Amino acid sequence: MGEFFSLGRFWGNIPQLIAKFPVTLEIVSVAFSAGFVLAIAIALVELKKVPVASQLLKVFISFERSTPLLVQMLVVYYGLPMLLLSLGVDIRRWEKLTFVIITYTLNQGAFLGEYFRSAILSVPRSQGEAAAACGLDGRQAFFRIVFPQAVRIALPTAFIELVGLIQDTSLVFMVGVVDMVGRAQAIANESLHGLEAYAFVALVFVACSVLLMRLSRSIERRLSFGRKTEAGT
Repeated sequence: MGEFFSLGRFWGNIPQLIAKFPVTLEIVSVAFSAGFVLAIAIALVELKKVPVASQLLKVFISFERSTPLLVQMLVVYYGLPMLLLSLGVDIRRWEKLTFVIITYTLNQGAFLGEYFRSAILSVPRSQGEAAAACGLDGRQAFFRIVFPQAVRIALPTAFIELVGLIQDTSLVFMVGVVDMVGRAQAIANESLHGLEAYAFVALVFVACSVLLMRLSRSIERRLSFGRKTEAGT
């Protein structure tokens, strides 16, 4: 058992692995926040059916939803610098982490944009009409009445997407960004004992997923407070 799995090696690896956890947190927090904003813009453009832009977005969303995330990351990492270089912009000196965040932001924007679009469409049109009758213009009616309800509807799915994003960060070492998985792989290569490192990384991912899902249920309960009572009266 000592050769196969060692508690000494397990505990000894933790400081090295935890030191790379902030990399995962940075990717997740920045990509999800930026992706959230991008998703709202995508949903609005699709709903407004903006000429040309909505057609281009359909192609973009189809690509994001039909290709593996690793492929998307490699396209951004290798393709974006070449594209911009042809336009006279050199970004080859950018940090690798920047390309990773761009990739995950675009991916989150595409998926969350579809969730928000569906959620907005699910809000009864009478809500907007009632807001207009109260003197609100279209923008005010959307952001004060329709959008908050759409967020509440899309929230559970958005949290599931966030959990998936945390798990997907395990791919970033493929382009040279050293996160916990990358550090675990380095430990495995150096010591020829990687099971302990990978086991700890797995526990961290499980803990993050469980905490996020509990947070999601807690927020859902708070946002739904009083709705059942109102429905029953």
